[in-house]
Amino acid sequence: MNVVVIGGGPAGMMSAISASKKGDKVILLEKNEKLGKKLYITGKGRCNITNDCDNKTFIANVCTNPKFMLGAINKFDTTSTIKFCQDCGLKVKVERGNRVFPQSDKSSDFIKILERELALQKVDVRLNSNVTKIEIKDNVVCGVWIDEQFISCDKVVVATGGMSYPSTGSTGDGYKFARSVGHNVTPIYPALVGINLVENVSELAGVTLKNVTCSVVRDGKVLAQENGEMLFTHTGVSGPIILTISSLINKMQGKMQLVIDLKPALDEKTLDNRLLRDFESNNNKEFKNAIGDLTIKALLPIVVEKSRINPNKKVNQITKEERAKLVYTLKNLTYTIRELCGLSSAIVTSGGVDVKEINPKNMQSKLVKGLFFVGEVLDIDALTGGFNIQIAMSTGYVAGISEIE
Repeated sequence: MNVVVIGGGPAGMMSAISASKKGDKVILLEKNEKLGKKLYITGKGRCNITNDCDNKTFIANVCTNPKFMLGAINKFDTTSTIKFCQDCGLKVKVERGNRVFPQSDKSSDFIKILERELALQKVDVRLNSNVTKIEIKDNVVCGVWIDEQFISCDKVVVATGGMSYPSTGSTGDGYKFARSVGHNVTPIYPALVGINLVENVSELAGVTLKNVTCSVVRDGKVLAQENGEMLFTHTGVSGPIILTISSLINKMQGKMQLVIDLKPALDEKTLDNRLLRDFESNNNKEFKNAIGDLTIKALLPIVVEKSRINPNKKVNQITKEERAKLVYTLKNLTYTIRELCGLSSAIVTSGGVDVKEINPKNMQSKLVKGLFFVGEVLDIDALTGGFNIQIAMSTGYVAGISEIE
């Protein structure tokens, strides 16, 4: 069988490798000057390849259409990805949260083993090759066009990625291909991305908060909540728990607030008792100088301001009501969400080719025979931790080994 794979990211490379291994003649077309361009920058250049977890945990970390992924993850799971890497000579390590990285901390080493495997399997890799059209006849794939050049084939695997980090070539080509042959493409949203706030927080840019709880609240209802580490940016907030929250709220509308609990380990009564002890030992100090142990230095002016307690007031003059305001402030540091940051800085794209029109057993289109979609071009996205690259590896593998039905 003659196969054309469009896109040289992890999903495309895995499709090409697995198709070639089963005996297909494979051409891999990549519009960039090199393969894995987006992979180079993932995980801050370290590349979180997968997550060393069971399938149940994997599915729990898929935000959009998790059930669709059941078939693919059962055929090629996280253990399969780790074994594939090791068999190709890449040493890996498991870090906090079961995240799997190259032992060298270099994403380029993961790309190198994929390139080596492509060469070993005699895949015809063609760089700087921008596919302009997929040729369909009577709802059956018959080839692809690169400008005026036609390449005949029996099977096309679309692995063009989403629209996040467009500078790496993820410019939505796969969505155009899908629409051109009658597929529905669901609305596109940024996922795993920072959040911009209405309030000016530029003075806090770079400040990291550890062991806090962040909640997104709308009309008094908590929409998402995460514990861990976050940081302030010039326009809002980012960091691990914010990225997760962004993927949980990116399709929601209406005015939302971000509420930060600076002391999640203490309930309000326990925190009030601690304040009483702190105030007793700082009895004659001014309020602004007596709360240094409550949070990091950079946040103290904000806590003082939001508590509405006179910063120059002596601690021994602070009333029970004022103390209650301070407790509330520490447990409910509140900002208004303006918007999520855009696709240009999003780690992944949420939305894409409607999975209702794709066979989950083999990734083949239900509308066009011989047309397959894999990876981020599909309406599937997951949380951080290696789950999104695993989606690419699993769907790519399944599409590669599958016959045309």
